[in-house]
Amino acid sequence: QVQLVESGGGLVQPGGSLRLSCAASGSIFSIYGMRWYRQAPGKQRELVAGLTSGGSTNYVDSVKGRFTISRDNAKKQVYLQMNSLKPEDTAVYYCNADVQRQRGLVPEDYWGQGTQVTVSS
Repeated sequence: QVQLVESGGGLVQPGGSLRLSCAASGSIFSIYGMRWYRQAPGKQRELVAGLTSGGSTNYVDSVKGRFTISRDNAKKQVYLQMNSLKPEDTAVYYCNADVQRQRGLVPEDYWGQGTQVTVSS
């Protein structure tokens, strides 16, 4: 079994920063794409940032220049550095990854349980 566990969420004032972490554990042979999604109350889940195993990144327009996604392959972790936070960034943030559990198997899609980020004065 594979688990993704997020941490680092919390309450922050507008203009502040947070760093989210997501640690993968369990039966893992290789991790391919890793992504952060978020879902605000009453809204659909949206892709915030993605990072391929080759290092290519993509961001939703609303966070470009403020958020940075990175990963540590040795630690099997992905991070989201969030700067200049705005109230509209308030949401539950989810980690998502394509995990190959064994050599020869097709990578499968896994999700973390989510971590709340609240931006408010």
